[in-house]
Amino acid sequence: MAGKVAVPFSVPFSLHTLKNGLRVVLSEDHSVPVVAVVVLYDVGARNEPPGRTGFAHLFEHMMFQGSANVKKGEFYTFVEDNGGVLNGMTSSDFTIYFEVMPSNQLELAMWLEADRMRSLQVNQENLDNQREVVKEEKRLRVDNQPFSYARGILLYELAYDNFANSHSVIGSMEDLDAATLEDVQRFFRTFYAPNNAVLAIAGDLDSEQALEWARKHFEDIPSQEPPSAVDVSEPERSQEKRAQYTDRLANLPAVAVAWKVPPRHSPERYALALLDRILFSGESARLHQRLVKRQKSALGVSGGLEERRGPGLFTTFVVFKPDRSFDAIEHGIYAEIEAVQEKGVQARELQRAKNQLRAERFRGVWGGLYGLQTPLGRAMELAYHTLFDGDPALVNSELQRYLVVTAEDVQSVAQRFLVPTNRTVLHILPGAVGIEE
Repeated sequence: MAGKVAVPFSVPFSLHTLKNGLRVVLSEDHSVPVVAVVVLYDVGARNEPPGRTGFAHLFEHMMFQGSANVKKGEFYTFVEDNGGVLNGMTSSDFTIYFEVMPSNQLELAMWLEADRMRSLQVNQENLDNQREVVKEEKRLRVDNQPFSYARGILLYELAYDNFANSHSVIGSMEDLDAATLEDVQRFFRTFYAPNNAVLAIAGDLDSEQALEWARKHFEDIPSQEPPSAVDVSEPERSQEKRAQYTDRLANLPAVAVAWKVPPRHSPERYALALLDRILFSGESARLHQRLVKRQKSALGVSGGLEERRGPGLFTTFVVFKPDRSFDAIEHGIYAEIEAVQEKGVQARELQRAKNQLRAERFRGVWGGLYGLQTPLGRAMELAYHTLFDGDPALVNSELQRYLVVTAEDVQSVAQRFLVPTNRTVLHILPGAVGIEE
């Protein structure tokens, strides 16, 4: 019996640009009768000036409030009643919407996305009710969750010096309250235009037919004046920054540390991504082994590398036992980092990190939803590389940039970036009051 021959994995794709500037990326794969439609807009929190924060996240909600041919709430009905799922999310760099549909409903998904790009109902009623929805979301996810504000908002405000990078995606409720209908309509016209977006479709499709539908539904949407470029540069710091915060909902102390690191696709980022896994990923990771297993001082250790087009953050967050000190926990974190800086990493742990990254890339995270084995994972990756890098072909070559990282590369980035003068340290004190009987 002949042995199996390994076939290199490659995502097929074609890139097209419509007359109005919309970039369309198509990827055929007939493995299953499913298709994913992704619309990626080049707008995020970084595009919001002082006094106008939260607009990008607000539109994550506004985009489901109806358009010329789709009534409020019908977007969900059209997708879900036809066997599909949908979602949207906002970050500092982008806003993304997607539908995963049976392949015979591809044109429906494209029509839905085109209708709201062309004619979203940005009126006073929708603005007022979605402002309230965002406020409730903030109360639920930030204001009433222990560590959420400190870890997800305050740490970024402290770690970054540039407002474009430092303010939160959910934004200021005062800014949203002060926003006029004209402000919000202008934001939509500027950023939710075809020349500021990428349409990526992957799965069981016919590329010629899909491109024909893209032209039919999207090409007559007017382009807009390109938005102004945003300066996301960060000054170098010459000293550590420290702060303390009492969390009224927390009943345990925690420490959060952040180091500024280079933007996505900088050569150093690939080594930092592997260092992330060596330090933080899973029970075999160095900081879990030191703080949770051996010292038994921490209850949980997490952290990671944040990908941004501007400078990102390399962070760790440790919740620890109340009988331990902040100094002791910090000493444990820095000791493990110093061990990497002085002695490097072992070949086996570097290979384990590469194996983890390879598995995540193909199988995905969060239940496998975003891996390259799925139509949605392929569509998202193609959209990201088209928008951020101008090169969807990176979907097939970027993994190799991680796999060629050496132990010396990992040691070098630890020495360069994980240093005291480059870090922000936040001590989170427990402020929860117990219920008296």
